[in-house]
Amino acid sequence: MKDALLLVDVINDFRHEDGDKLLESFRERHGALLRALEDARAKGVPVIYANDNFEVWDGNAARLVDEARRGRAGDLVEQIAPRPDDRFVVKPRYSAFDHTPLVLILRELEIERILLAGAATEMCVVQTAIDAKEEGFKVSILADACATTDPEIEDLALRYAAEIVGAFVER
Repeated sequence: MKDALLLVDVINDFRHEDGDKLLESFRERHGALLRALEDARAKGVPVIYANDNFEVWDGNAARLVDEARRGRAGDLVEQIAPRPDDRFVVKPRYSAFDHTPLVLILRELEIERILLAGAATEMCVVQTAIDAKEEGFKVSILADACATTDPEIEDLALRYAAEIVGAFVER
């Protein structure tokens, strides 16, 4: 089975309404996120970043990464920043599939299973998992590598993803 690691909204300056809560969780779970990324790269698993466009439609991944590096978690972003051979898509909504070329990229790479990590679990990560399943992909949510704004809602969202959507939730 061919896998891809999909990182959702990890390039972030955390300067938004829920930024403080999300940043606290991101810091706590950064080690697991970094391990997932290092493991994928060591195994030759394609890494794909799907990131909020912050209402700027220039598709400039380098600008997004640079702004995040100068943000409140620049040290953490630096460690997980995309490399030249990684793919990067910008997204306008919660799901990484909604109005993006992600499904085309995954099909071109002949991906069967998505290893999913990022932020926030209860929003963009689970919505991406739902859409991935609807597109016919197997999905494993790497829960320890996902940041949240609310642990209780996160637990509910992960239960939904596992029990209703059919995603595998790894803890």
